[in-house]
Amino acid sequence: MNKHLHIHISDHKLSIDEAYASVLDESCGGNCLFIGTARNHNKGERVTHLDFETYESMAIKELEKIAQRCLEQFDIKKLRIDHRKGEVGLTDIAVIIAVSATHRKAAFEACEYAIDELKKSVPIWKKEYLESGAHWVSDRP
Repeated sequence: MNKHLHIHISDHKLSIDEAYASVLDESCGGNCLFIGTARNHNKGERVTHLDFETYESMAIKELEKIAQRCLEQFDIKKLRIDHRKGEVGLTDIAVIIAVSATHRKAAFEACEYAIDELKKSVPIWKKEYLESGAHWVSDRP
């Protein structure tokens, strides 16, 4: 894995400070962080918590591909993707994408690309727990 890329899947709380520190670079003036948290509602119902399942080895490979494409397509220096697995409570962080670039536009574009691609292709599935019951938010294999 490239020393400018860091991929992490954990069942422990994610750290914004750790993610940010890992992408800081003196040559970069644009730093972008996307923080995805569990919210308390969806489709008019109250959400109590989320649970993420993953095919971890494949998820890491897919995240590495996304990160590498970001380095190739955008003028960025460093990128980090952290994702939770297991139970995630309300307002807890489910995903962090941190990017550093010389200029802000590349950082924003890479950050948006990374989260969009993660949602499309990485085998991490979200189960949403509502007061009325639980359901998978997207298809599972």
